[in-house]
Amino acid sequence: MRVLISPSYGSSATRRHWTDTVDHPVAFADDRYAHALTADQRARLQAVHPDGTACFWGAVPKHDTKLRDVVPGDVVLFTGQNKVRAVGEIGAIFRNAELADLLWPPKQGDPSWHTIYTVLDLAEVDIPYTELNAVLGYRPQHTHPGLKVLRDDKAQSVLDAFMITSGLFFSRACEEPISEPTAVDAREAVRRAAAEEMRTSSTSYRRAERLVIVDRREARLVAAYREHLASCGRGPADRFYCRSGISDLYVDDAEGSELIEAKSDVSHQSVRQALGQLLDYAPYCPAPPDRLSALLPSLPARADLALLHRYGIDCIHRDTAGVFVRAEAPAERRELMRSLWSS
Repeated sequence: MRVLISPSYGSSATRRHWTDTVDHPVAFADDRYAHALTADQRARLQAVHPDGTACFWGAVPKHDTKLRDVVPGDVVLFTGQNKVRAVGEIGAIFRNAELADLLWPPKQGDPSWHTIYTVLDLAEVDIPYTELNAVLGYRPQHTHPGLKVLRDDKAQSVLDAFMITSGLFFSRACEEPISEPTAVDAREAVRRAAAEEMRTSSTSYRRAERLVIVDRREARLVAAYREHLASCGRGPADRFYCRSGISDLYVDDAEGSELIEAKSDVSHQSVRQALGQLLDYAPYCPAPPDRLSALLPSLPARADLALLHRYGIDCIHRDTAGVFVRAEAPAERRELMRSLWSS
């Protein structure tokens, strides 16, 4: 997996390009562009963008070596104004100077943006350079003036730190056929990834054609509880992927295995959603869970707490002092429900 850091707001020309081909998706099947595409390029675009439109971005020849191994499914961070402004996933990538010059007509003597890629699932974010630099070990003042391609541990550190998951990676993580949730290979199909502090305003994941947005408040709550677990000597707190989605936290240690789903508010709708996700993800846990828990910013209404407890689910919440406390489900109810969680 690679992560591109691509300037997108530095000059007036770059801002104009963004407006022309990102803010306004391009109808690549139109005659104006279609004649410039090879048959293979047209087929690749159509496979990824069946509606005939796509957001396009590109790079000039001096970056050819950097981009030599970039492939669909790699992640792009678009930068400008001292922050990461958006995150997307590469859909198709190829070289075509004729198409590039139609999309972004160069000034006299300027190079063509001949490496072209399309962007899937573009999501606006707000990651200050200082936070990105801290993850990468750069000076706080570093301004990311040019295109970079991060690989291996550097790329993974960014994906982990900002909880970004490529849709293609997610699909591959869950692609093994599973006949029933209780089957042994359901356990083997799970792919776990370290859960790190979420610092973005939103982070996107893609599964097939679906986009999942992680709310900033929810992500901060997860990060805070993860720190709480570490301070109590528990953990590590992980995430896992399954065909139903991506868990918020999963802990398997000497105190037992626990699946935790967080919500950013205590509305009835959010409590019901946490309940549904816990029951949905539980059969896919790497080990049958001893506890299911909803993580909330405060104590929910009495009826909603009773709803969780009815299914043997604990409620972890902050008290008025901001300390995490656990409202446990009755032990007999948890025991009654435990066999059903994994079936």
